[in-house]
Amino acid sequence: MKLNTLVSYLNRELQIEQFRDYCPNGLQVEGNSEVQRIVTGVTACQDLIDAAVAYKADAILVHHGYFWKGEPEAIVGIKKQRIQTLLQHDMSLLAYHLPLDGHSVFGNNVQLADILDFEITGSLDPNDKRVPGNVGRLSRPMRAGELSEHIALRLNRVPQHIGEEDDIIETIAWCTGGAQSYMQYAINQGIDAYLTGEINEPSVHNARESGTHFYAAGHHATERYGAKALGEHLAQEFSLDVEFIDIDNPV
Repeated sequence: MKLNTLVSYLNRELQIEQFRDYCPNGLQVEGNSEVQRIVTGVTACQDLIDAAVAYKADAILVHHGYFWKGEPEAIVGIKKQRIQTLLQHDMSLLAYHLPLDGHSVFGNNVQLADILDFEITGSLDPNDKRVPGNVGRLSRPMRAGELSEHIALRLNRVPQHIGEEDDIIETIAWCTGGAQSYMQYAINQGIDAYLTGEINEPSVHNARESGTHFYAAGHHATERYGAKALGEHLAQEFSLDVEFIDIDNPV
């Protein structure tokens, strides 16, 4: 299909105009005007680009692209090498950050709920649907330590857990990636536990003092599923050749 047709479709599907984001969403680097082979992944690192070159991809579709607010604007060093590789191989880069987190079907948060058997009952912020994340219930009540084991089994990553191991968890809130600051939404709603990718120093105290369990299951590990699901949709909808490539990241 035409690159501009693909970009227009994704921009509409992910409703990018609804989000105030930290980076441009959509086409970030323009390559071949025709697209047949796509590589999807979490982050547009050099390893993913090199894998896409080997796959002879026309485009890469990721969650974490380039041109983040506050980063140096000059295209030098690592950024130069990555973009140079894309341009040398006439390969486009498409990136969707918050729009991919929040999508109701292909979003990282919905996909994570499916992987972990969480029942979605509402939004993390009931007053602003643009805030990614959800609240819900476990498929059955679990001890907090048992929930850690369940997360480790499904994500292949042992989470860091703050809380008493024998407490019973029934309700949970979650937001993938680096959303530790969103824990307050779970506290406000009286949710038993909050799950995200990363943890910081204040999160430990907030968890202890509120009695809300905190699970940090890995930024990468919680965000492997949105780009993959979106790519599978594109393959089915437009008969494109799409391959998800997981460049593991322990963070």
